[in-house]
Amino acid sequence: MASYPSDLEIANAAYKKPIEEIADLLDIDSDDLIRYGNDKAKLSTKIVNSLSKKKNGKLILVTAISPTPAGEGKTTTSVGLVDGLCQIGKKAMICLREPSLGPCFGMKGGAAGGGHAQVIPMTDINLHFTGDFHAIGAAHNLLSALIDNHIHWENKLNIDPRRITWKRVVDMNDRSLRDITSGLGGIGNGIPRQSGFDITVASEIMAVFCLASDIDDLQKRIGNIVIGYTRDREPVRAKQLNADGAITALLKDAFQPNLVQTLENNPAFMHGGPFANIAHGCNSVISTKTALKLADYVVTEAGFGADLGAEKFFDIKCRKSGLEPDVVVLVATTKALKMHGGVKKEDLTEENVGAVSKGCQNLERHIKNIEKFGVPVVVAINDYVTDTEKEHSAIINYCKNLGIQCTVSSHWEKGGQGATELATEVAKVADSNSAEFKTLYDDELSLWEKTKLIAQSIYGASDIIADKKVRNQFKKLEDDGFGEYPICMAKTQYSFSTDPLLMGAPSGHDVPIREVRLSAGAEFVVVVCGEIMTMPGLPRVPAAEAIGLDENNEITGLF
Repeated sequence: MASYPSDLEIANAAYKKPIEEIADLLDIDSDDLIRYGNDKAKLSTKIVNSLSKKKNGKLILVTAISPTPAGEGKTTTSVGLVDGLCQIGKKAMICLREPSLGPCFGMKGGAAGGGHAQVIPMTDINLHFTGDFHAIGAAHNLLSALIDNHIHWENKLNIDPRRITWKRVVDMNDRSLRDITSGLGGIGNGIPRQSGFDITVASEIMAVFCLASDIDDLQKRIGNIVIGYTRDREPVRAKQLNADGAITALLKDAFQPNLVQTLENNPAFMHGGPFANIAHGCNSVISTKTALKLADYVVTEAGFGADLGAEKFFDIKCRKSGLEPDVVVLVATTKALKMHGGVKKEDLTEENVGAVSKGCQNLERHIKNIEKFGVPVVVAINDYVTDTEKEHSAIINYCKNLGIQCTVSSHWEKGGQGATELATEVAKVADSNSAEFKTLYDDELSLWEKTKLIAQSIYGASDIIADKKVRNQFKKLEDDGFGEYPICMAKTQYSFSTDPLLMGAPSGHDVPIREVRLSAGAEFVVVVCGEIMTMPGLPRVPAAEAIGLDENNEITGLF
């Protein structure tokens, strides 16, 4: 097999246009940019607000089959697709999430694409970027500090320290912080209580940040956050602590969308970054809506497999924002399908048509799930250099039998030129106006019924199970007036079940519910399933061990 440069080497060798030239492609004046160096900028609130009356372009959602250690390349395909659209003469741009430092230093890696389909500057994007996540973390922890301070000084709201649901956050995988005791060391250090940390991308502030339509909506949602309960079990909101103004002030600059570029110098927004396995998994509404006013075709993605990311994109982001996708691109690789077909990771480079065909059961489940939302599907095979024509043909024929168009795309190796066939097909479907988007469930269903419907209809489950304590949590939320909220499932991304080792398309399993969390500002209810953690841990050999600086002070070891 031929040798290929690393993602970092490709990114470092790329020609970056001044960010003003990228803005010019979108008819954005340089005066409307807040620059972060020469190659990245934020769009001013003024220009964002001025676009509201412009016509929307077509919205293209990229999602994927259930992830495997072999990789699917969802972000890579998203970038390749937008470059392909530009190659065929379309005015297109991409909207992505910002990467979290947790995966960058852990196991999954960054979120800037790969090969010759990346957004740049890659190292900046993956490490700190414009500081949005730090602002979100500081905003979240300001509320934590205000809660503890209120209890320390008389506790006029009668907050029950045992019923505070608001944790702290940090943008790093740190399992030792999952459960902590704070306030030790005497009366001057506050009230001793049990608490914990989540990773920043699981923060409700992050969720609110990505769902807010404007800065006023952001402050309103922050004010509505329920931080815990009184001794009389009444919900306490952030606005009762007079926290919403200060938190919004911390987020003012971060709330402006970030503009960068692809390797082929096409415009890209990267803004917000909730995980899809423990949060809603979509970039900010404000960046998506802004992009739709600036381009004729907007490519965005939803995290992890379609059972998590796409379902939440439809049932949470679209429900709350009024967005309606025109077409869904479902990404698969032969390697990932072979893993779903029972092949071990070390054997994936060997041709195995039978395993590919068996693994297509996972692909089929995702296709049928997406069709339930009334949106047409195009399958994209993210081509890898060890793939064979027979393996590609097996996937294409499988999709043909389902009445689904399937296209091989070589963007990883060839950039936009390798994605022109995919781009042509996707644009054709988007322009057909055949989408009849609908959510999976109505607001009026009970929280339990919504959760059960997702588990049965999307995961192929037989039922959901929960102990009396969890069932009481559902009832309490409905009694408190939150019954109309959509459900945000927190579940392993590796399987339709809650068992990460159960690959393919399992059916008839039960989905155990461990916990229910209210996100009143984001206006959804998080249902925590199985053993999923909202504070991940680092792997045995974290990626951080390979990252450093060379003799030229350049970052090395990053992907």
